[in-house]
Amino acid sequence: MLDNSVYDRRADTWWEEGGFLNFLKSGVNPVRFGYMRRVLIDELAMDPTSLKALDVGCGGGLLAEEFARLGCQVTGVDPSVKSIEVARQHAKEVGLQIDYQQGTGEALPVPDAAFDLVYCCDVLEHVADVGATLKQIARSLKPGGVFFYDTINRTRRSNFVYIKLSQVWKGTAWADPGLHDWDHFIRPVELDVKLRQAGLEGKERVGFAPKSPIAAVQAFRARAKGEIDYAEMGERLSLRVSGDLSGSYGGWAIKTEG
Repeated sequence: MLDNSVYDRRADTWWEEGGFLNFLKSGVNPVRFGYMRRVLIDELAMDPTSLKALDVGCGGGLLAEEFARLGCQVTGVDPSVKSIEVARQHAKEVGLQIDYQQGTGEALPVPDAAFDLVYCCDVLEHVADVGATLKQIARSLKPGGVFFYDTINRTRRSNFVYIKLSQVWKGTAWADPGLHDWDHFIRPVELDVKLRQAGLEGKERVGFAPKSPIAAVQAFRARAKGEIDYAEMGERLSLRVSGDLSGSYGGWAIKTEG
């Protein structure tokens, strides 16, 4: 069963070096932020300093700070009050101006057509209503605005990696029980339908996969034994953009309706 209370319970680890949620900073953000930055700047030739960006499910602000450093004017929304508090405090400590607000994806506390860019990473598999969240995202985007996402495919492989290896089997489990629920994972064909219904036109989709599956399992095992911290585990995964969509995947879309 999905347990989103982990983001309150573990909120103090977002910026803790080697901490549980900080794993996203070392293990996942390098590849997905690199992908989004490349599309935004190299492919779409957009100037980040002119963009208003919305981070849906911002957590402790790991990605929000990346986009703020890129020059975007960032607003972050998350249902976890404790995570929002951590995000605000850290932004203040490092001198970044980011507008953080408590709220859900299904009822974003932002105006219509206010943002040039919206991104929603590691979130769609956690929301109560994916379709409603995407409609809220589309509502918040300006016509022609860009939407980035990543989520997890509902496959046998994802069940093995994200549930069995990561949460269930003692020899490799590194995540809190309930961090993910396989039934909440989203097949690309299902996401395509909901994107279209929201008025979002998908443009590209890629996978995010470890360079070596064997090395990934070894990293899980080392973390489960307490031999390495979460930061080193993330680094050992060496995630890269891939054509394999059977696990984590992401992409981008544009708002097609006014």
